[in-house]
Formats: sequence, C-alpha cells, structure tokens
Amino acid sequence: MTNSRILAARQSVRFIGSLLFWTPVTLLSLLLIYNTIPYFSFSQDFIFIQERSLLFHNNLYSASFYIHIAAGATCIGTSLIQFSSYILKKRRKVHVIAGRIYVFVVLALAAPTGLYMSFFAKGSFYERALFLFMAMFWFFTTARGLSTALKKNFLSHKNWMIRSYAMAMTAVTFRIYHILFFLFDWDHLENYEISLWISVLGNMFIAEWVIYRKSRSYLKTFVN
Repeated sequence: MTNSRILAARQSVRFIGSLLFWTPVTLLSLLLIYNTIPYFSFSQDFIFIQERSLLFHNNLYSASFYIHIAAGATCIGTSLIQFSSYILKKRRKVHVIAGRIYVFVVLALAAPTGLYMSFFAKGSFYERALFLFMAMFWFFTTARGLSTALKKNFLSHKNWMIRSYAMAMTAVTFRIYHILFFLFDWDHLENYEISLWISVLGNMFIAEWVIYRKSRSYLKTFVN
C-alpha cells in the first residue's frame, strides 16, 4: 500500500510539473503565432521593418523574412504536440504527420532563410555569428532527428528533436527576456543582444539538462 501511494504521489508531481511547464509554453507559443499574423498584411508600419527598411528593398531579403516567420510559426505550432505521450501512444499518425511537416519546414524553409538573414542581423559581428550558428545547429539537429527516426532509433530521435525544438523556441524565449529587461529600462541594443544570448544558451542548456536526466550515457547522445 505504501509503495502504491509513493508511486501515485510521484505521478502526481510529474503531472503537475508537466502542467506548469507546458501551459505557459503553449500559451506563449500561440501568442507568438498570433502576433506573426499581422505581418502578412505586408504593411511597412512594423518597427522591425522600419529599422531595416533598406534591406526590405531587396526582394530576396524581403521574401526570406516572410518565409522565415511563416515557417517559424508553423514549426512552433506543429512542435507543440510532438512531445505529448498521449498522442505518441494513441494518435501516432498525428505525431508522424506533424513531425514530417516540422522537419520539411525547418530543412527547406526556416533554417535556410535564417542562415541567409543572419548575415544582415542587427547587432555586432558576434550576434550575426550567433544567428548563423542557430540556423546551422537547427538544421543539423533536425536532420539528425530525421535520420534517427528513419533508422527507428526513437530514443536518439527524441534527443535530437529536443535540441531542435530548443532552437525553434528561441523565438519565444527571446521575447520573454526582451520584455523583462525592457521593464528594467535597459538600453534597447544592450537588451536585444543580452536577450538573444541568454535565450540561445539558456534553451540549449535546458535541452541538454532534460536529455542528461533521461540518458544512461549522456555523451553517447551526441553520436547516436
């Protein structure tokens, strides 16, 4: 009886922890998708577009921007259901279809346009290098997630997709840090740069921590 109570208590703690994590993640992800929609009015009144008005005269950059934000919203939307145990067990086909959409969008649209736009990113050389790294790492981790799934190595598939998802979610976490630092009246450029670095490195750390906790041999997760 005692063991069953302990097991039930652990399950309750896991459920509450999962709820506390995924509820804000889901809400913030949906908010980002919602805030992306107005850009497709193709108005020039958005601050980002006004700041980079000269770049938007370049058709390739302009097209890359709109493809990138549409692709990013699609990735974040489809990835929300990818880590659901219920869908994995009861609606596996939904997981597979959403996963295929996610992988295609990252590899064909989101990462390549992000790579191109990284050369024109706001900030110093280091911020542009960081955007370049993000695009390449996102592409690589997603490609590894696809290859391990095709080999039916689903544990490694999950690990690589966690890393991929961490890159996708920088679009969300960056905005959270940016708003928080704005409330502390930080300089705009300094806020932008620090929010970017914390978002990328923080997301990578969380992803590796999650993988480490569930791995028997953590270092092997980089080669499998």
